[in-house]
Amino acid sequence: MATITAVTTKNEFKEFIDFPYDLYKGDPNFTPELFIAQRDLLKETHPFYRHSKLTCFIAKDGSKVVGRIAAIKNGNHIEFTGRNEGFFGFFDVINDYSVAKQLLDTAKEWIKKENLIAMLGPANPSTNETCGVLVKGFEVPSPVMLTYNKQYYPEFLEKYGLVKKMDLYAYTMLGKEVPTRITEASGALEDRLKKRGIVVRKLEMKNFKEEAKKVMEVYNKAWDKNWGFVPMTDDEFRYMAKDLKMILDPDLAFVAEHNGTPIGFSLSLPDINFILRKIPRGRLLPTGIFKLLFLKSKIKNIRIITLGIVEEYRRHGIEAIFYARTLENGLKKGYETADASWILENNLQMNRGLESLGAHIYKTFRIYEMPLNGK
Repeated sequence: MATITAVTTKNEFKEFIDFPYDLYKGDPNFTPELFIAQRDLLKETHPFYRHSKLTCFIAKDGSKVVGRIAAIKNGNHIEFTGRNEGFFGFFDVINDYSVAKQLLDTAKEWIKKENLIAMLGPANPSTNETCGVLVKGFEVPSPVMLTYNKQYYPEFLEKYGLVKKMDLYAYTMLGKEVPTRITEASGALEDRLKKRGIVVRKLEMKNFKEEAKKVMEVYNKAWDKNWGFVPMTDDEFRYMAKDLKMILDPDLAFVAEHNGTPIGFSLSLPDINFILRKIPRGRLLPTGIFKLLFLKSKIKNIRIITLGIVEEYRRHGIEAIFYARTLENGLKKGYETADASWILENNLQMNRGLESLGAHIYKTFRIYEMPLNGK
């Protein structure tokens, strides 16, 4: 039986963050998270912990780490949804169900002590960051800000009694050219929308702070009815925007406005996981930073990470314009493929829209849940 302990010391946090690097050693489809980014995400100074709390646990067999998990109380989730639910996240474990059960038991007991009545996950630490267990699509690496895990994880979680809450789809598309019908249709749509005062433009990097405020306004309106959505605080959004700015390609970020008021936003990121897979143990120093700089031009995939329209402006064709501009600009810049993710399985409009562009699902991620009534 493994020994489970709460993570409290600097060295224990290092062990917690480092465990996946050892677990997935030799797996060509695993991408190590940047150590510094994971450390900052787990620090109490991160804006997430101004409204929420999290405890990390590690499982050891003697001195060897064999698993990890975090138990999470997301105050914003509870306030926004009215559901008194807890989460687990940062779940990694060796191929031993008994260790997985110990970890899940530990997270469950922590969540119950917080007087929460259900356990959902994984979320790392919320749906505004990476989340979900990969259940289909193990044969290729996951792109930037998507999870990857061992194939036995779904089996372990389901054996424990967790059941599917929601599937999240990742689509792949693009090729050597954007079909003419897409570019012609989007051009005609843009002309019609301009007559109504609606324009689609690129994000202005020189006014990044002001642009970020507009984007946050759209974000917290456009997704508010989606399952799993939790609005971000100003501090959380600024924190994330600062990180994304470092890898953002301004030719792949667009804002839609109606008479100057933001009504939609689309953001695609170069898939820097292509580079991160070449950085040992997620350490930028001493050589990782140079790989980031020199290999960026070799990235051939982008991830359409966010695309949303304020509800009253949907079904006007703005989504099609976002996709068309992203694909056109992406191809001009040398990108060969695009990932669009993730899309909720019940978001029929987005799923049908992507299928009409010739995209197909190549990965499926899953959020699990378990009621805790007296268990």
